[in-house]
Amino acid sequence: MGILEVKNVGKRFGGLQALGDVNLSVAENSVHAIIGPNGAGKSTLLNCLVGKLIPDTGSVSFDGQSVLGRKPYEINQMGISRVFQTPEIFGDLSVLENMMIPCFAKRDGAFELNGISSVSSQKDILERAEHMLEDMNMADKRHMTASSMSRGDKRRLEIGMCLSQEPRLLLLDEPTAGMARADTNNTIDLLKQISEERDITIAIIEHDMHVVFSLAERITVLAQGTPLVEDTPDNIKGHPKVREAYLGETQTAA
Repeated sequence: MGILEVKNVGKRFGGLQALGDVNLSVAENSVHAIIGPNGAGKSTLLNCLVGKLIPDTGSVSFDGQSVLGRKPYEINQMGISRVFQTPEIFGDLSVLENMMIPCFAKRDGAFELNGISSVSSQKDILERAEHMLEDMNMADKRHMTASSMSRGDKRRLEIGMCLSQEPRLLLLDEPTAGMARADTNNTIDLLKQISEERDITIAIIEHDMHVVFSLAERITVLAQGTPLVEDTPDNIKGHPKVREAYLGETQTAA
């Protein structure tokens, strides 16, 4: 049984069947990718994983607890952080100020409103933010305005902000979308480092197969709202069902 379990999930939007009887199990401390052509249901599934959407049928649980119907702060308290397609940072603030914001929160998600004005509390928050910037190799950018950075650095900052909450599950929605290849490769290296050095599970929705095959230990392929294949990257490559879903190719008998 995985730390993240999706069982028989279905979701309709009017006459459109976005998801149909989806089953997914993500092993703890693994990197699991969810891929599929446009319209396959990836974003709908991700929104079900974080409680943003409630499926019509089925269940979604994290570490044995249902995520359905929970508010965003409750999802965070459970140990789940999400990285969106567009970096969710405060462009007018400095990199350091951005990193300080999640450092106001305790690991259990309850905000430390009492005593924040004290010198000791301010010092602790600053030290936590500085330490995370060092972990993200961004200490030299601490005083830059966040909006002035490259998309890759904005993503690195956002991932660091998520990690400062010490999540057990990090969900990434196309984390390299819109990036130059150099930034993409840097993001791959960062996620590899996080996976190797931290006690964390990573689930990725991604279109870039270079990213998927560089990071994932297991891959689930969706097509038209249902899982086609779940396997290792080596077995996914060249799989006839995957080729048909992406390229429209069918395997014919010799």
